[in-house]
Amino acid sequence: MAAGDRLNTPGRNRTWLPRMRLPDDAFGSFAETFARFMGTASFIMWMTVFIIAWIVVNQYNSSFLGDPFPFIFLTLLLSLQASYSAPLILLAQNRSEARERVSMEHDRQVAAQSRADMDFLAREIAALRIRINDMPTRDFLRSELRDLVDELGREDDKAAAEPAEDDTEEAAATADAAASTQQRS
Repeated sequence: MAAGDRLNTPGRNRTWLPRMRLPDDAFGSFAETFARFMGTASFIMWMTVFIIAWIVVNQYNSSFLGDPFPFIFLTLLLSLQASYSAPLILLAQNRSEARERVSMEHDRQVAAQSRADMDFLAREIAALRIRINDMPTRDFLRSELRDLVDELGREDDKAAAEPAEDDTEEAAATADAAASTQQRS
């Protein structure tokens, strides 16, 4: 018994046809391309030319294509084309809708993030304005410094005047002390 024939060993599936490996999105991409082509004016023009040619050829030489007046084979071809194009168009629309949904969700997230950023910046600007209102202005600082300079000037004038009075009092006290020392001696 060969190793591949054992029941406890998984074997590979044998097929006569080769395996086709397509990307997962290949059929959807084909459907969108097909739907895009069917929506063009060139498709309608070529389809009209094909139908007119079919009718003309079969009207004058029905043995060439073998489809006389009721054009049953043409009707079958158009029905097949419609039966294949309708699901492909729907698939393309579904893919387009899914893409738009993802895009809208991304736009919502970006808008929410932008809104959050704007709210944060608005709060920061408000906080800065509050801080700026609490900060002293240049005019306020100048007036305060002028007041301090004036006050210091008055204190200096007062201090200059007071030591003179103190000096006279000290001189009088010294003179009294000297007089009392002289009387004792």
